[in-house]
Amino acid sequence: MLLDLITFDPGQPARTPEDFALTVARQVQSRWDSGADLVLLPEFLWLGLEALLPATPKATRLTEVARYFWNKLMPGLKHELSRAGKGVVLGTCPALHRGGLRNRAPIFTGSAWATQDKLHLTPWEKQFTTGNRLHLWNFGDWRVAVLICLDIEIPELACRLRGSGVDLILCPSATETELGVERVDRCASARAVELGCHVGVAHLTGKAASELIDKNLGRAAWYGPSQHVYHDQPRWIEGGIIEEGTQVLRVPLDAGALKRMRRMRSETNPANLGPVLAGMKRRIPLKSH
Repeated sequence: MLLDLITFDPGQPARTPEDFALTVARQVQSRWDSGADLVLLPEFLWLGLEALLPATPKATRLTEVARYFWNKLMPGLKHELSRAGKGVVLGTCPALHRGGLRNRAPIFTGSAWATQDKLHLTPWEKQFTTGNRLHLWNFGDWRVAVLICLDIEIPELACRLRGSGVDLILCPSATETELGVERVDRCASARAVELGCHVGVAHLTGKAASELIDKNLGRAAWYGPSQHVYHDQPRWIEGGIIEEGTQVLRVPLDAGALKRMRRMRSETNPANLGPVLAGMKRRIPLKSH
């Protein structure tokens, strides 16, 4: 499988929300046409719609973006991005949920689609509520999870995924500092090692007329397991951090190599410990001295 990880600048020129959506769809289609099977785009790229919608009070802007995207643009995107054997995590967008908003990722696979909500929120995501489910979905031979930005930094989610058979974690992210990029990427690397899986990250870049994502920087990055099967291959690739424009990282992924790695029980591999600590039938006590 070929995985394409793409940064995205939400401030790129567009006359209408439909033009913006078509630009995103064309970029995904161009990656598919060039051979990619699965594409990842960054968190909050759809807040680029904010400047293209009629001016509204600050308190309702995210709600208007959510309504326009899910009600007006999604039908066209479903049509444009329905292709057999191809998939995309289409960044994230605010979504209405029980009177509030969630930070939600649309996921297209062939003619089907699904969503994943962000489970942990940063201090500036005050208008959002947290999701409460972590979904696993199948893409060909791959078992895939989406962890949105801060979620990749939460060890409890890694524990939840232990023993699940996850092969690939995709992390759409948005941050305005190098330290933010570092936190996301270093934790993505840890998830790859401890879960014995591949992890792809795509950060938002550029500037947008939106208070939430007014300034962004990042890169495309990929991390793989650090096991003998991968000894003679790259185990992580990170692009240079950029403040604007598009960076594309293409990574070939081999499902057979993962299966071979998981059959090897003689080398140290934390992914083989299963859903609980090896040999432990009870909770390990934590004591203060």
